[in-house]
Amino acid sequence: MEGFTKRYTDLPIKEIWLLDVPAGKEKQNIIAAMPQKMWNASGHNVKIHSTLDWTEALKNADFVTTQFRVEQLSARILAQVVHRKQGLLGQETKEPGEIFKALRTIPVILAIVEDMK
Repeated sequence: MEGFTKRYTDLPIKEIWLLDVPAGKEKQNIIAAMPQKMWNASGHNVKIHSTLDWTEALKNADFVTTQFRVEQLSARILAQVVHRKQGLLGQETKEPGEIFKALRTIPVILAIVEDMK
């Protein structure tokens, strides 16, 4: 979000829509409050919306950026445990479990792209 606030003159957005899955609903309002505070402090009039509805979030979108983990943190924890049990080293982007992360993520991102069409 900080990058958007710093580049506002190059990319003068008016709204940002945060989308989450039902499992993240409890944290969604807490998470949405932080970027709204950042925008308020920046002096730019940008409204943060949060929703669980892809259609609502994508409607009239000029661009989309994503940050998500399919199966949330449970998948991350499992990836860390499995490779360590096998005596393999790794970190978030360079561990054996990342191929499985990609296999879980690709269908979801393709569905998002399809909805964007």
